[in-house]
Amino acid sequence: MKGDLFSSRHMVQPATAPGMTVQNAKCLRYAVNGEMLARQGAMVAYRGNLQFERKGQGVGGMLKRAVTGEGLPLMAVRGQGEAWFAHEAQNCFIVEVDPGDEFTVNGRNVLCFDSTLSYRIATVKGAGITGGGLFNSVFTGHGRLGLVCEGDPLVIPVSPQYPVYVDTDAVVGWTAGLATSLHRSQSLGSMLRGGSGEAVQLVLQGEGHVVVRPSEVTPQKAQQH
Repeated sequence: MKGDLFSSRHMVQPATAPGMTVQNAKCLRYAVNGEMLARQGAMVAYRGNLQFERKGQGVGGMLKRAVTGEGLPLMAVRGQGEAWFAHEAQNCFIVEVDPGDEFTVNGRNVLCFDSTLSYRIATVKGAGITGGGLFNSVFTGHGRLGLVCEGDPLVIPVSPQYPVYVDTDAVVGWTAGLATSLHRSQSLGSMLRGGSGEAVQLVLQGEGHVVVRPSEVTPQKAQQH
């Protein structure tokens, strides 16, 4: 067969090392030699001797599902082989977590991660967020975390002199050392989303970085996720 479809741009080459790599802008490849974890339903192809096992609610757990109606069921992938992961053709990125690091991320943006990473559920200061901002997953340990994002994310530095205000539906995650709180802006409420109530932003203060996607989740889409 010939043609652009079969060019080197699209052709998968053998993995050179175990673990997670970017296959292309919309897909991650994981060369499995043991165990890894991924979002249920995110596997688009695999080859080799792999077994897949449901892991229940996973990131977000029963608490998040009970409060917000959201959840991120996980699956364990075990064996030797290669698997490819994607979600709704969203852009894919890898975060490397080193010992002592801490990365807080919205569960809807998690695609897959090394089994050497640990995660726990943390609450954001304040109340009343019904989107993704009330409960988040905090990853620690040593390994790689694969994320998805609608569009190219913005990575915004945060400093004590310049706190960053983020739409609660647009935030993807943030690094350790940042304090969070909610800010309600009556003036913005008249200009955002057609209008009449308060606009709520997540405020990040301290020293670090916040990751924001150039998109907001509508209530209908949040239910689909």
